[in-house]
Amino acid sequence: MPASEQAEVTGQVRSIFFQNPTNFFKIILLHIEKISVAWDDDDIVVTGTFGEVKQDDTLKCVGHLVNHPKYGHQFAADRYEKETPTSKAGLIEYLSEKQFKGIGPKTAERIVDRLGTDAITKIVKDPNVLAGVGLAKTVRDDFVDALKRTYGMERVMLQLNAWGVRASLASTIYQRYQEATLEKLGENPYRLVTDVMGVSFRRADSIALSLEIGPTDSRRLQCAITAAFAQLNNDEGAIYTNAELLLRVAEHILSGGVMSPLPTLPELANVLTQMVQDKTVISESGRLYLASYYEAEWQIASGLHTLSTAPLKPKLTMTKVKKTVLAAAKQLHIAYDDSQVAALTTALTQPVFLLTGGPGTGKTTVIRGLIAAYAELHQVSLDPKDYTETPFPIQLAAPTGRAAKRMTELTGLPAGTIHRLLGLTGRDRSEMFKEPGPLTAKLIIIDEMSMVDMFLFRQLVRAVTPGTQLVLVGDKDQLPSVGPGQIFADLLNSGVLPAAYLTKIHRQAAGSSIVALAHTINEGDTPPELFKNQADRSFFAVSAGQVPEVIGQIVTRAHLKGFTPMDIQILAPMYRGPAGVNHLNEVVQEILNPSTPDNTKEIVVGINHYRIGDKVLQLVNDPERNVFNGEIGRITAITPAKQDKQHRDRMTVAFDETEVDYGRGDFNHIAMAYATSIHKAQGSEFPLVILPVVHEYGRMLERNLLYTAITRAERLLIMVGEEVAVRRAIETPGAKRTTTLPQRLQQQFGAVSKEDEPANPSTEPAEISQAPAPPLTYKMILQHVIDPMIGMAHVTPQDFMVQDDDKEG
Repeated sequence: MPASEQAEVTGQVRSIFFQNPTNFFKIILLHIEKISVAWDDDDIVVTGTFGEVKQDDTLKCVGHLVNHPKYGHQFAADRYEKETPTSKAGLIEYLSEKQFKGIGPKTAERIVDRLGTDAITKIVKDPNVLAGVGLAKTVRDDFVDALKRTYGMERVMLQLNAWGVRASLASTIYQRYQEATLEKLGENPYRLVTDVMGVSFRRADSIALSLEIGPTDSRRLQCAITAAFAQLNNDEGAIYTNAELLLRVAEHILSGGVMSPLPTLPELANVLTQMVQDKTVISESGRLYLASYYEAEWQIASGLHTLSTAPLKPKLTMTKVKKTVLAAAKQLHIAYDDSQVAALTTALTQPVFLLTGGPGTGKTTVIRGLIAAYAELHQVSLDPKDYTETPFPIQLAAPTGRAAKRMTELTGLPAGTIHRLLGLTGRDRSEMFKEPGPLTAKLIIIDEMSMVDMFLFRQLVRAVTPGTQLVLVGDKDQLPSVGPGQIFADLLNSGVLPAAYLTKIHRQAAGSSIVALAHTINEGDTPPELFKNQADRSFFAVSAGQVPEVIGQIVTRAHLKGFTPMDIQILAPMYRGPAGVNHLNEVVQEILNPSTPDNTKEIVVGINHYRIGDKVLQLVNDPERNVFNGEIGRITAITPAKQDKQHRDRMTVAFDETEVDYGRGDFNHIAMAYATSIHKAQGSEFPLVILPVVHEYGRMLERNLLYTAITRAERLLIMVGEEVAVRRAIETPGAKRTTTLPQRLQQQFGAVSKEDEPANPSTEPAEISQAPAPPLTYKMILQHVIDPMIGMAHVTPQDFMVQDDDKEG
């Protein structure tokens, strides 16, 4: 809301209806002393994010009136101020409160007499100032801890509010830095941009201006350059860029700040040069990398080299392997062709193996045969009940919960997400820079590899123990990962790892026109029957504005024919616009789950009105509650705050394997899922896919996006939109991401000549320098950072320059 439309209310806290200790969200009742808008009552309900607030505190809240659909008019506070004790009497009374155990009025008076009215600030800064007050050590320690928790947090929250940071974001910042928040932000407020999700450069710039940091301060320019890297890394999936593009994007970011005048290009270039010299940016042959990205590529390459050269036990003869493969095929009632037999025999005899192929080419049947043959060759039981005291020797994983569930359905073995396999929560970026625990399995199979980004794969490679067999499976032509890099395509393109490319469409898919269409489109061809209706697919030619209405009609008819909301999935590449995910969710919800006299309960979160029966998508990994990013569930219960014992809104969502209870602080972990993005659908298949394709999708109209969406359809595909937009997508190959992982792999495996190796390092921004050589330690050998045969067979320390494991980059 613009400042001119904001309102203010000042009053005394009468009651606290609800408070969430995790995110500091509170619902309080304020007795009004002063209010800037029309209000008839003496009290008002105020919601927002607050620090330590207690009954009788006086608050000044800035925000706006809202009309909650269930609870009526309330005041939503964006920021607040709190009257703090400044007089001697007020401070003594504050320190005597029950939250400070062991501190009575007399002790509080001694503290204030000794330290003055700024006693709290002095104690928080240096607890030793309490020496001589006469406090027992345990009482003093408890008192200091309580002060840091209450007044320390309050001081941070109020200061962030004064800097214009909305209360909900202030709580996130406090959770990141705790009592050290103001100290760290005083040193460098721009650290917020990289440390805290949701903080823009402009917001950090505003805080920096309050701290009298100038427009050409090196901290500011470094942040703009780092933010430019992040924008290119996230938007384009790029691992590196060049100086010209980087500086241009950094200039654009600076132009969106709050300071003037803008730095000159030479000033910006000088800071970039310094970042290269400091090794926070690496420059190589005209390519510029953030150090963490550069070093991740090297760690992946060196880790895979270590795994690939580790001997396998026991040693197996090809004759025995092939005989076992054929026996497994017979046992599974599968007729493998020659290419599949070759893929299986290679997978069973190589430490690292890549398997790729389009829909219907038999990747799943190869995985099943691989598991059966491996179990026979290594005398491994496939019954999980036999491993109550020891880990299961075969581990299956995929990037999303739905993809993992599908692996379980197709193989009969337990599968989980890669995050769960590695013990990652997915909530903290720093997890991707910590040393993962070793994996104990003897065979690890990862499916849907095209979805795996560089940092997740780096952690996987670091966790696999040499001697373990690692099989990576995926469709190289699907969309690359949401995160940086194009790992699976790069591994295949490097040519240094054993791989199998399955191309033959097998019987179970041969009769599917959807599968045939996908393969034809993947070749860049427009089939003559593309827009002619088939038994399992249809096309409806409509304009972008007609898409919502036509999709509504299709969903209505499908529902009448027996398709459930879980069967029907709408896929779109964009969230905004009439043919975007957000609007299509609203349209379909009103068809499949409208508000009726029997279904009136709903909770409003942003643009979504959640009701019992709604189809929702989990957006984050939550291993503690056994639900993971990409899983789709159904809302089974809604409890409004007025009906809840703890006075909080709650929703319960049933997923395939668990039921999860969400409080309002967790509502941003889910989204409506009648329509989702194509990226979110990767790793899943649906009985009926409805795919709008219109010109307004713009640059999103690419072949791999269309191909990925089509391959999500299990039985029926209905395309809606403009023929010319479909043709444009087919004719536009997906943009290739800028990475150097293939070259790193080729260098590690000795597959390139010295002439093809990267140029010598330089400190010029347009050139680049390699990371400094780390000390060679035994720990580095155990962590796959260097080769134990270093110095042998033309291997040199320069081949293994990687980042220190404890550095976040």
